[in-house]
Amino acid sequence: MLQHGPGIVITGAGHGIGRALARRMTAEGARVVVNDLDAHACEAVATEVGAIAAPGDAADSEGVADLVARSHEALGGIDIFFANAGIETGGRDSDEDWQRSWDVNVMSHVRAFRELAPAWLQRGEGRFVATVSAAGLLTMLGAAPYAATKHAALAHAEWLSATYGDRGITVQCLCPQGVRTRMVRLDTAEGQVILGPTLIEPEDVADTVVAALADDRFLILPHPEVQTYYELRARNTDKWLRGMREVQRRVDEHVAGTISDG
Repeated sequence: MLQHGPGIVITGAGHGIGRALARRMTAEGARVVVNDLDAHACEAVATEVGAIAAPGDAADSEGVADLVARSHEALGGIDIFFANAGIETGGRDSDEDWQRSWDVNVMSHVRAFRELAPAWLQRGEGRFVATVSAAGLLTMLGAAPYAATKHAALAHAEWLSATYGDRGITVQCLCPQGVRTRMVRLDTAEGQVILGPTLIEPEDVADTVVAALADDRFLILPHPEVQTYYELRARNTDKWLRGMREVQRRVDEHVAGTISDG
């Protein structure tokens, strides 16, 4: 269980994992600010769980500065910041898609921590939880901007932990595979072949997060098998890549079969 009454901010809280975290954190007794670019969804979740709504763009420098300032005022201080907002561009990889992926999946974390760090360092305590996805530990076929930017988000979190871990700031990475949210598109070959068999509910993710807050583990893995894949990737990268190419062949065959059936 969480200590009673911590002040928590959750970005991307209008849907999916963020909404499940908001439900679970308030149920655990936390005081919560929810943020989402979708103002209607943000307000709805806040009303549902008894949180404070702070809609806005958490990837934008001014937006995240405003979110942190408003949250400090509303909560009297921020104990945990869930950098949960993220996007996947549907496999598109134009320059605009890469830039937006970079801003939301990486720079939102950088900008948030920049705003949070002074107060946390002054008091010697704080917790930053980055939703990175298993794509940051492994990869995601069919989604180059997503895979690359999630790797960058993981690298940033590792750097934060190494730099600030002995100064009272705990950094953790939430790395699920398939979760039944709107981001997982089961109408694509990659979604059906790779993520479909792994799907869990957002509430399952929230359960894993609560357990991880108690033991400070860096990698939060709602799908335990990801640890095995990650270890293989590090131990024998060529073997792991051969396995990923085999998955890509299965995706290609799925596409070919769908076209043939059509």
